[in-house]
Amino acid sequence: MDLALFFKSALIGLSIAAPVGPVGLLCIQRSLLHGARIGFLSGLGAALADACFGALGAFGVQALIQGFVALATPLALLGAGYLAWMGIRLLRTAPTRQAASLAEPGSGWRALSSVFALTLTNPMTILAFVAVFAGLGAGAAPGTANALLMVAGVFCGSALWWLALALGVAAVRHRLDGRLLRRIDQVAGLFLLGFAAWQLARALGH
Repeated sequence: MDLALFFKSALIGLSIAAPVGPVGLLCIQRSLLHGARIGFLSGLGAALADACFGALGAFGVQALIQGFVALATPLALLGAGYLAWMGIRLLRTAPTRQAASLAEPGSGWRALSSVFALTLTNPMTILAFVAVFAGLGAGAAPGTANALLMVAGVFCGSALWWLALALGVAAVRHRLDGRLLRRIDQVAGLFLLGFAAWQLARALGH
């Protein structure tokens, strides 16, 4: 096992997950409102999507990569609509009702799948993985063992970031009252609407 390759790939997953964007915002908001479990599972959805993109880059699946790139505009429009829907939902739904919703059976799966779907609507991430993996010397068709190692590294690095973020944010949630949580939801909803508008403008600008 090439541990150096694994740790390099984990660093890639960590660096791609770390910048604050709509997924990070959702992870923070859900960790504050619902606790570390739901916040982490939300981030885990992004980590799984990153691993899927990483697999395409590691195995050099050019046909699928080109297919995702060709669908970049419709996927971006879909993602913008999804972000807008979540933003409006945060603005209109009281924190107590949200907490009740995500306390129901299957809530963890909903938290994970919603962010997984959101992350998949950004197919340009594939190009980042392809470029970085090429820089690691993986080439267009790395060995199966190395490719699997890189995918595992990306997933672990991304998941580690979301775990740390969820635990860190959830550690202070007990200090916040309902009014402040409502304000956080409103701010998060506005930011998600802003991300949706930016993504829509970029998609239509192409």
